[in-house]
Amino acid sequence: MRLQRRLGVVDFTLITIGSVIGSGIFRNPAVVAQRAHQPLLIMACWAAGGVLALIGAFVFAELASRRPLDGGLYAYLRDAYNPGVGFVFVWMVFWVMYTGGTAASAALFAGYLGPALGITADPRVIAVAALGAVTIVNVLGVRQGAAWQDLLVILKVSAIGALIFAGFIARASAVHAPPLPAFSSSLQLAGALGVAMLPALFAYNGFQSATYITAEVREPQRTVPRGMLLGVAVVVIVYILVSTGCLRVLGAAGLASSATPAADVMRAAFGSAGARIIAIAIALSTLGYMSTSVLVAPRVYFQLAADGMLFRQVAWVHPRTRVPVVAIVMHGTMAAILAASGTFEQIVNWVTLPDWCCIAAAAIAIFIFRKRDSGGPAPFVRVPAHPCSTLLLIGAVLAVVAAEVAIYPRDSLYSALVLLAGAIVYLGWVRRRSRHAPPMIAKIAKPGTNEQ
Repeated sequence: MRLQRRLGVVDFTLITIGSVIGSGIFRNPAVVAQRAHQPLLIMACWAAGGVLALIGAFVFAELASRRPLDGGLYAYLRDAYNPGVGFVFVWMVFWVMYTGGTAASAALFAGYLGPALGITADPRVIAVAALGAVTIVNVLGVRQGAAWQDLLVILKVSAIGALIFAGFIARASAVHAPPLPAFSSSLQLAGALGVAMLPALFAYNGFQSATYITAEVREPQRTVPRGMLLGVAVVVIVYILVSTGCLRVLGAAGLASSATPAADVMRAAFGSAGARIIAIAIALSTLGYMSTSVLVAPRVYFQLAADGMLFRQVAWVHPRTRVPVVAIVMHGTMAAILAASGTFEQIVNWVTLPDWCCIAAAAIAIFIFRKRDSGGPAPFVRVPAHPCSTLLLIGAVLAVVAAEVAIYPRDSLYSALVLLAGAIVYLGWVRRRSRHAPPMIAKIAKPGTNEQ
């Protein structure tokens, strides 16, 4: 049974926004300030991240125009390279990238909601309960899940609008913080900027996950590019305004020393009531991100199973709600396990690295598909200034990866080990399939197909 195409441009735009705006923009301005130190460099990181996100959005818009394939990024990687790359990507999504990001947002949701509403329960219980709730909502059907998501995104953007407003009306706070040290060499400056880009890229990350629901989008070759570009453009504008407001109110040193920069800005503008309002807004934002993750990520597990590369039960679609129930429950359960046992801090490092490596791989796929499609009809959207812009994205990602490997080798090693495990499991799965069932690999690997 196939998924139904029920989502339009507005839905996809809001899902893209919801896939990106989660917890990062409320916490990571302080992390960027801690690493970049100077106001100009801090804003340069956010601006550079925005440019890379927009180039990435154009990359995925062109990919969707050329290959409106069910499964989105998974299908692009599968068809551009081989099924093994697609399998390892899904493996990373399940064990690192999206279940980890969902769990971190659940933990942050609990951390903000409890104090704001006077709830004394264990934050881990609140986090798991929230994940259970959004999982149930998405099991009820894609239309219900998308409607709930649309509402949360609208509330989230409204709350962020209040934060931006506060950043421009509040007086600069007298934050007592030690001055940030100057960089002693060009090499130290380059390394600092590289790792300062990580939290900015973490905040911008997620737009590619919206492509996972391509199978449920009407006219995907047009709807996906339009929604992707509109959504990312809104995010870039919002992030630049939020970062500017935080710097204006707190200053570079005050921002770097703040554990809750959004609450500090709102407190400077509206007092303690403002801090409580933004705490609830952050809870809503993280709830929206959780809901988006549980809506979109399971579709890539579903597509892998539909391709015969995962247990077929994962591809089961409920006959009434027409959603991949097993895949949704898998994602929600794994995220709940991580939320009950993990912490937020390391996710910025070990989620961002593989995520942006996959975006770089998608950018390389543009070169592959353009060569394959030479002489064919022009796609609905093309990456502007290609190949220069595409190479800029790839080079910037590689530079950030190098900075993380050099400064955070343990977190980088964790991602590498998960990737290696995925490759080993893939080889074992291929061997098992060759012994127990007719081989499907040749069919799956055939470029430009979307057979299920």
